Amino acid sequence: MTANRPGRPRASSRATLADAASELFLERGYDATSIADITTRAGVSRSSFFNYFASKADILWSGLDERIAQAAAALESAASASVSAVLAGALADFEPDTLALAIVNDDAMGVAEELVREASLRRTRISDAVARRLERDGVESMRAEIAGAGYAAAVLSAVWTWAHGGAGRAPLGPTMARALAMVPDGAPDARVSQLRVVVKADDLDGAVAFYRDALGLVEQESYDGDDDARVVILGAGRATLELANAAQVRFIDRVETDGVVSPHIRLAFEVADAAAETERLAAAGAGLLASARQTPWRSVNARLAGPAGLQLTLFQELGPEP
Repeated sequence: MTANRPGRPRASSRATLADAASELFLERGYDATSIADITTRAGVSRSSFFNYFASKADILWSGLDERIAQAAAALESAASASVSAVLAGALADFEPDTLALAIVNDDAMGVAEELVREASLRRTRISDAVARRLERDGVESMRAEIAGAGYAAAVLSAVWTWAHGGAGRAPLGPTMARALAMVPDGAPDARVSQLRVVVKADDLDGAVAFYRDALGLVEQESYDGDDDARVVILGAGRATLELANAAQVRFIDRVETDGVVSPHIRLAFEVADAAAETERLAAAGAGLLASARQTPWRSVNARLAGPAGLQLTLFQELGPEP
């Protein structure tokens, strides 16, 4: 290849430089490629390189670093949004880039040690931001630090899993949501350690296909018993029990729907993008009861009729007014 091959854009851009760097890392290896090599291949000046990247390593990490910075800023300001919601929202639409390519081709590019070293720095940034947020929420310092480390590990693990699974084949969002759901949220000890909602499903396979495969809950356990007895336990992230009197339920129904009445028990799932998830679940067979709309309490809510006779609210926390 030559620096002036036909079709190479002459204008400096982040994508042009990143593409040139990726080519050279695969051809020569990371250590053997200099910034001068990259700018020559991209057809831009050395000074232009530093308009976009602070270092050679920054080519790999700048996209993710921007999302981490967004999440850290949101954790500082969005008191109403959960840690999981903030992290999921910041990374849900992260697209395949140089980092994903490097993860899959770490040996060919000679970046395996570089990725390990630099990933540890990102884990620290995420962990510190989460721990600070949890401490402000009243979580004891050591518990906040442990939870922060868990969330940081979940984010990097999800990115690695997504990259190896073929980053261009599916969005990062569902993988990120599954990883974040595995992390204890750092809440203080309580006498009750888990909330589990038990639902009788006449069509168990259909219900599992919807709630696990379409909605994205994580299968944690499953058991078969006598007389064709079966149960599947799905993890749904942080669990809470919301108790509301009849007047509050009527108010929520007015805000969230156009006349739909809540049953005695309604399930609510926090998601990163309520409108997109509602459209996807409706396509998967759920009945649309009310499309996504913004509520007075700064969330976007939608109402669905799901399998096993369950009425579902999908909600997306927006955080405080900008």
